[in-house]
Amino acid sequence: DPPARRPLQALEVRGLTVAARGLHDVSLTVRRGELVVVAGPVGSGKSSLLRAVVGLLEPDAGEVRWNGAAVTDRAAFFVPPQCAYVAQVPRLFAESLPDNLGLGYRYGDDELLDALSLAAFDEDLAAMPHGLHTLIGSRGVRLSGGQAQRAAAARAFVHRPELLVLDDLASALDVGTEIVLWERLTAAGCTILTATNRPATLRRADRVLHLGGPAAGPPT
Repeated sequence: DPPARRPLQALEVRGLTVAARGLHDVSLTVRRGELVVVAGPVGSGKSSLLRAVVGLLEPDAGEVRWNGAAVTDRAAFFVPPQCAYVAQVPRLFAESLPDNLGLGYRYGDDELLDALSLAAFDEDLAAMPHGLHTLIGSRGVRLSGGQAQRAAAARAFVHRPELLVLDDLASALDVGTEIVLWERLTAAGCTILTATNRPATLRRADRVLHLGGPAAGPPT
């Protein structure tokens, strides 16, 4: 069974350091309903920061707090329904969309369709000959890069997690689709920590943390 849901009021990252990845004493706060963006040049540690927050990378120093309480086992805690993480390069399987989205959990068609709509995948789905039950091929090769990213996002959204951690989710999307995606996530009240340099996302952010370079975009 999944762990009990702990509604998020604030995620705090304090003094996070991963020296080998060039991250030193990084702090940020994400409050409920906010979109917080980590920006910076290639190699500045954006992805490493997200991975360290969710427990996929062990920091040298620092802590992560959930509603003020330190999270001691981040890898065990930052899973649905608390958190869902979407990597920059998604991994999909040669199964149907429901199998890819559910990952062993059973969801009804309405829940799956809602998650796909939230991921701005509904028009793509409508064009697929078998709709929701389309087989997407080995590692998702029947999908474009942008479709694979949004399918992986829908896999995260279907859990309705308290926090979404998204690593450059819109990197393969056209700007129009990117704007629709953020509009839907914002309207749904999602709380999001993401890494990207995309201008459309930076403009929508509540706050931007800049790593390894001069600030650009909205004030932090």
